[in-house]
Parts: sequence; structure tokens; C-alpha cells
Amino acid sequence: MAKEVADLTTIDLFVDEKRPGRPKTNPYSREVQVKINKRNQVKRDKSKGLKRVEFKLHHEVFAQLDTLAKDKGVSRSELIESLIIEALAKD
Repeated sequence: MAKEVADLTTIDLFVDEKRPGRPKTNPYSREVQVKINKRNQVKRDKSKGLKRVEFKLHHEVFAQLDTLAKDKGVSRSELIESLIIEALAKD
């Protein structure tokens, strides 16, 4: 007996066939994964002695920081940290 893809009565013949698409590799939902990843990131930063600081900047200042960071080949975070260290050293 030939096996037909559309034949639902012989579905047991298709049990071993892999279904198309990306397999689920994580049992958690995306929302839970994001929370877990964020928690792990905070732990890594804490072990490195880093502390999170948030502040708001005008978009023009942000653009200038972004451009300067790209010109120097560093991240915005590294640039802001170096600017703060430089300003604190002057006092």
C-alpha cells in the first residue's frame, strides 16, 4: 500500500517524519525568557562591579553622543563613563 501525504487514515505512517519549521528549543514563553535573560544580565553586571544608571537626554545630545562614540570606536556607555570620569577628575 502506497502512502499518501493527504491520507489521514494512515497517519501512523507519518509519525517519524519531521514537520517543517523551526523546532521549539526553550520550554518558556518569550516573555519569561526575556525576564530570565534580564535577571542573568543584572547578575553578570553586578559581578563585574557595574551599577545601572538611567537618565534622559535631549535627542540632539543623544545624537552627538552616538556620533562621537562611533568616531572613537566605543559604545555609548563606555563614552559616557569616560566623560564622567574625566569630569570628576577635574574637580
